[in-house]
Amino acid sequence: MERLQKAMAAAGVASRRKCEELILAGRVKVNGLVVTELGTKVTAEDVITVDGLELKKENYVYYVLNKPLRVISSAKDEHGRKTAVEFIDTDYRVFPVGRLDYNSSGVLLLTNDGEFTNLMIHPRYEIEKEYAVIIKGHLEKEDAGKMLKGIRGIDGETYRAYRVEVRKYQDQLTYLRIILREGKNREIRKMMESLGFEVTSLHRLRFGCVTDKNLKFGAYRALKPFEIKQLKEMAQHGSE
Repeated sequence: MERLQKAMAAAGVASRRKCEELILAGRVKVNGLVVTELGTKVTAEDVITVDGLELKKENYVYYVLNKPLRVISSAKDEHGRKTAVEFIDTDYRVFPVGRLDYNSSGVLLLTNDGEFTNLMIHPRYEIEKEYAVIIKGHLEKEDAGKMLKGIRGIDGETYRAYRVEVRKYQDQLTYLRIILREGKNREIRKMMESLGFEVTSLHRLRFGCVTDKNLKFGAYRALKPFEIKQLKEMAQHGSE
């Protein structure tokens, strides 16, 4: 069971706050009865109407794509570039959960569940994202320490890594594993830019409990029920 306003928002009626206003105004019925109590719980079997129109129930779908390079994390692109959504063969209108930039690859979640998306991308929920990163030059322990404490980017925003591990130095390159929790846009690239390093490769290995294991570039699969449950539990733990 879930709160009526949450079910309405998930069905695309309006924002949750606006849905609460509709309920208080007496414009919502559940199984033919007007409901004005915001705490009302409903199930998938209940018939909800707003101004006499029945809410259409949509099944939620959840996918993980191993996004290749030079693919836009979007449903469409005005410049005609290939989008992540084009890789998913489904009749549902899915959209990416957050973004993975054009020149980065790896784990990208896609769904039609707006509430789930908000849980996954909001900084306060602290879902871990793990990346394999290669940069030009040698990143020293002092630089890693700065990343953990927080670095102010040239845009004035502060970016912070949760964990930084140097895997190896080779041919004037540093191979890293970096874990983030904040989920800000282009966070790793901006930290490296502030430190004077150029990122040559950035691949997301993991989003929460979901990895790119057994997924070739451009391949995708449906998330398993236990993965969806675990991701939601991670978000709940992060918000406590």
